[in-house]
Amino acid sequence: MPARGDFEVMRRSPRGDLLAGLTVAIVALPLALGFGVSSGLGAEAGLATAVVAGALAALFGGSNLQVSGPTGAMTVVLVPIVAQYGPGGVLTVGLMAGVLLIALALLKAGQYMRYVPAPVVEGFTLGIACVIGLQQIPGALGVPEPDGEKVLAVAWRAVVEFAHAPNWTASALSLGVAAVMLLGARWRPTVPFSIVAVIAATVIVQVFHLDAAAPIGDLPSGLPAPSLAFLDLSALGSLLAPAVAVAALAALESLLSATVADGMTVGQKHDPDKELFGQGIANLAAPLFGGVPATAAIARTAVNVRTGASSRLAALTHAAVLAVIVFAAAPLVSKIPLAALAGVLLATAIRMVEVGSLRAMAKATRSDAVVLVLTAAATLVLDLVYAVIIGLVVAGALALKAVASQARMDQVDFRPDLPGEHSDEEHALLAEHIVAYRIDGPVFFAGAHRFLLELSEVSDVKVVILRMSRVTTMDATGALVLKDAVQKLNRRGIAVMTSGIRPGQRQALEAVGALDLLRHEGREYATTPEAIAGARKHLEQAGLLPLKHRPHRIRKAAR
Repeated sequence: MPARGDFEVMRRSPRGDLLAGLTVAIVALPLALGFGVSSGLGAEAGLATAVVAGALAALFGGSNLQVSGPTGAMTVVLVPIVAQYGPGGVLTVGLMAGVLLIALALLKAGQYMRYVPAPVVEGFTLGIACVIGLQQIPGALGVPEPDGEKVLAVAWRAVVEFAHAPNWTASALSLGVAAVMLLGARWRPTVPFSIVAVIAATVIVQVFHLDAAAPIGDLPSGLPAPSLAFLDLSALGSLLAPAVAVAALAALESLLSATVADGMTVGQKHDPDKELFGQGIANLAAPLFGGVPATAAIARTAVNVRTGASSRLAALTHAAVLAVIVFAAAPLVSKIPLAALAGVLLATAIRMVEVGSLRAMAKATRSDAVVLVLTAAATLVLDLVYAVIIGLVVAGALALKAVASQARMDQVDFRPDLPGEHSDEEHALLAEHIVAYRIDGPVFFAGAHRFLLELSEVSDVKVVILRMSRVTTMDATGALVLKDAVQKLNRRGIAVMTSGIRPGQRQALEAVGALDLLRHEGREYATTPEAIAGARKHLEQAGLLPLKHRPHRIRKAAR
């Protein structure tokens, strides 16, 4: 729940926060309208989400700078849900996603966001930008939305429809708005050219009576009364999978946005679990007012930070300004051309692509480039949650391969290394009958079988010494492989001795019985010199070295 400190921060720079909130609201208005229309629930749903979810997420969330509302990434997920389950299904999914987000917060799952690799995030963002851009093609061309769920197919059908009956007015408005936003941002980055372009397009349509540019249509003058009339308990089972997808996306995008906001400031640090809780509360409430599922918006959060926000007051002001617009200016907003909103979202999609970051990821390593391209392609062809899962699995597999390749088992030239302890004949005999291997790095499932193959090829020796002090980690698979190797060598009459087993490795070795196998023969030693002494004693007992009546001295040495 909100703490006293959250409110005390609001008193430090209220003027700066109010100004930042007003600026963000101006930027957010066309985006809220556009994403509401793109989701299939209408512009009023986008406004309701921006007001209700924006205020609650700011109040209960874990970041002082986060701005929440409808986003392009969420719209991408919602379009197929609307097509399959209708508006009521989307509202139910939002409600269920809110419950899941609160559960994630209580389970303290927010900390795991830092394990998502950067190439997955960049590929995910690139794929979303492509999907958002393709979704705007019908609106930008002024043609009816073609049937279908795959954005590539829908965009192509819209182009074919436009070729048969061109609507130059709509396409000119869309391209004009997008151009003003993109060029204006480079000329004067602090000016909200999105609202300037939308106002200009609306004025042009009204003055010149351009009927070919369809407007948003009538909007309610205020938020509807909260209601659960949309809830169909019998459909909860079939909506669980979409709800999981929406909750996963809301968690991923919100925590990513909060991390970006922290990086843009000094002294700000978000609470990931509290942020998930705030997003859960926001998504529980937004459907009651007809709003779509919400998440934190990276673009609006960035605007908030750049315009001087320092507390939650800025995000709350943004929601309050949008609420005033809903109540006082609905008739004016209803006249905005849909093509102008498509232009806003086209420009937004283009600005989402950070060419520098993509180039850096592509040049970093081949694995990073593969993960980035694969995640982006999966986002475009499949859906966002599958894309993230595929990206994580591939990134994890490539990381395991890289870690496994670092593990080495090097044969060490055997040197008794104790001057005066052995005769020349004994040196030769020891070198002839003993081989030592030093194992470096992790011994786990990804590369452990290589060791079994290498050890199995050992021949023409009587003793193998495994120096394990440099093993960094070992799992059950690695321990089993080691046990198998010891058993195979023992069956061939080769004694296996170990030195330097660390406490962290003992649990895995003991669990599979490998440690008992070594202890039974008394062949586990703390240091390598002790293992060498044990190997010499074994060779003496086997009659391969002359017995010595004097005690064998062992020089203490570092493992």
